[in-house]
Amino acid sequence: MKKTICMLLAVLMIVGLTACGAKKQEATTGKGFRPSLDTSVSCHISVVGNYDNFESLEAEFDKFNEIYPNVQLSYVKLDDYNNILGTALESNDKPNIFFSYTWMMGNKKYASVCAHMEDLSDSALMLNLDCIRPGLLNHDAEGHVFLVPVFSRTYGMLVNNDLFKKEGLSIPTTWTELASVCEAFRSKGYASPMMGYSLESSACFMNTVAYPLLVAALAEDPEALALANALDPAAGESMRPALEAVEQLIQSGYIDLTECDKIEDNYTKVILRFFEGDVPMMICTGDTVSGTRKRESQSEAFTNAPFDYSFAPIPLSDDGGYFIDSPSIQFSVNKSCDDLDMTNEFMRFLITNEELNAMASVKRLVTPTNDLSFDTIYAPFGQVPSERTISPEVVGIKDPLTVQIRVAAFRVGKGEITIDEAVAMYGSFE
Repeated sequence: MKKTICMLLAVLMIVGLTACGAKKQEATTGKGFRPSLDTSVSCHISVVGNYDNFESLEAEFDKFNEIYPNVQLSYVKLDDYNNILGTALESNDKPNIFFSYTWMMGNKKYASVCAHMEDLSDSALMLNLDCIRPGLLNHDAEGHVFLVPVFSRTYGMLVNNDLFKKEGLSIPTTWTELASVCEAFRSKGYASPMMGYSLESSACFMNTVAYPLLVAALAEDPEALALANALDPAAGESMRPALEAVEQLIQSGYIDLTECDKIEDNYTKVILRFFEGDVPMMICTGDTVSGTRKRESQSEAFTNAPFDYSFAPIPLSDDGGYFIDSPSIQFSVNKSCDDLDMTNEFMRFLITNEELNAMASVKRLVTPTNDLSFDTIYAPFGQVPSERTISPEVVGIKDPLTVQIRVAAFRVGKGEITIDEAVAMYGSFE
């Protein structure tokens, strides 16, 4: 009898260890989340950021409360976010999680903010960082990760798929095909086959065209990248091909600048103009695309005549378009916050394919996970080969450099300066 009991206990121990191993694996992979803390615990977790509202995150709060019903979670927008964040992290009512950005790292102005960031690569936290596209994760010199992207962004064009079908045309995948398609649309009476916002340099379509080309060029030339980041005028030549692409689209008549100037902003007005249904391709960023679902019902034209659309790379070379893969919103954990264990538990729950994709779907932003196929509107970017998928943060693109190409592309596109003048002025644009 004793021998039988011992054998039974041994079997139970093996089963128990196997279950624990499976539980740890589930936690590590993000599949089948299982709580690791007492589910009856009561506490408050706050997230602060600069979004006006965050319905997709609040939906995640509700899901987490199904597991931890006594944990109160809240999102708060901080006015003047970048300037007040450091003070908020030091306050008595300090947040648990906060919006963070790659450009904060190494910036003396945000030294106090970075000092509060927990190392999210710590294996003890069991965060499933493997579900994030590698180019979106920022590692410091020691390999630590202090920011985790929950959304990403890219540059491209909204495509009216139904117009292409109606006119018997294929969506272009190369620069040559783009020119041919634009000529075909013009011959069929479309005044501006491509459009975009062009009133101000910030968020202008000229930058959406030029920036990917410049990043691609600098990614292949470390010396030119160093000059460009140093704002050395010698780096101006690196902009030339990008500026030539902007100029060619406008001077060839593929983009009617007069009509583009009537669009008052690069968000709602761009979307509503696209929903009029007569624009084959609308140049914009993924941040603009995020507002399309909500505005379908706000457009009388789209409500009366809905059409199928998607977001695709602009085919800027004869090899195809680029997927410029950058983090949009990133989360950091305040390592000095109250209830740090539960805060990390929520992060472990959130940083999975399932939850990040769900958030991206609600917000209609680009997911930071490896699965771009779940939302058909962004599916074209999932088909871009790895050699044309570029992460500016990994390449080493710095913010001052981005100002130069944005302003230069805008002024060339508007006809204020020539390409030669823009190249010579590199480093002086503000």
